[in-house]
Amino acid sequence: MLGRSIVRDTAEPQEATRRLALMNLMVTVGPSLAPLIGGALATTLGWRSIFYALFGLGVVGFLFTWRMLPETGAPGAAVNARELGRNYRKLLASPAFLGFSIGGGCATTSMYAFIASAPFIFVDQLHRPAHEAGIYLAILVSGVWLGSFLTSHLISRVRVDRLMTRSNALSVVAAFVLLGAALTEHLSVPLIVACMFLFTVGVGMASPPALTQAISVNPQVIGSASGLYGFTQMAVGALCTALAGMGHANPALASAIVLAGAGIVAQLSFAVALRTQRRAAAAASATKLSA
Repeated sequence: MLGRSIVRDTAEPQEATRRLALMNLMVTVGPSLAPLIGGALATTLGWRSIFYALFGLGVVGFLFTWRMLPETGAPGAAVNARELGRNYRKLLASPAFLGFSIGGGCATTSMYAFIASAPFIFVDQLHRPAHEAGIYLAILVSGVWLGSFLTSHLISRVRVDRLMTRSNALSVVAAFVLLGAALTEHLSVPLIVACMFLFTVGVGMASPPALTQAISVNPQVIGSASGLYGFTQMAVGALCTALAGMGHANPALASAIVLAGAGIVAQLSFAVALRTQRRAAAAASATKLSA
């Protein structure tokens, strides 16, 4: 959250989106490498070595944050609980912020529904060896990486709002193809991996623009907006995972329904947020002209 606030404090919207895409790109490297590194540590040094390595990484992260991240807030500014509460109330009362944050959560962390169901889909439904599930998930994580990479290069040529909605549309199409295969019982490993790879490419492309739009709604409370956006993402991810878990009889169908539904909610939320933004901009222009 701190990194997001610093990026938004020090860059214009398009450049902020580019930087956030790069940040997203680096963040996704961790989940893709973690299973491989963790497995190697557990095999060679024992499972306890994983926790020692995590502690070491935490210390390194703290030192880099302490020494290298600049302070972008006003010097001497004090923040109290009442002020934070006021900031959160303003954000929660904003249809634009709610649209971007709920839409951003549905467009991104909804993929947790499939990640949680993947072992049951590949092992129980498709009868693949258990170790293959990790390989397929690593491929999906690389889709997020590719999406973030594409966003960092497309943002200079495509408007942020269009990039956000069109990226999510790609995820929606992929989710409905997966849903159709589940309903017609034509599931296969290549089809599932291809659909979910496209879905996660859309996730990687939609995430930076959605975040940029959400924390730009009120530039005075960027830190609060970033934290609330992150909370919304995790809440949506948890809800989608719980909903997918209810379909234990057919996990592929359950996760596909959740992904498709979340994608539609994301598109509707983005539409509401963008319409609210346009109305606010039109009202501000009219006020300026009348003055």
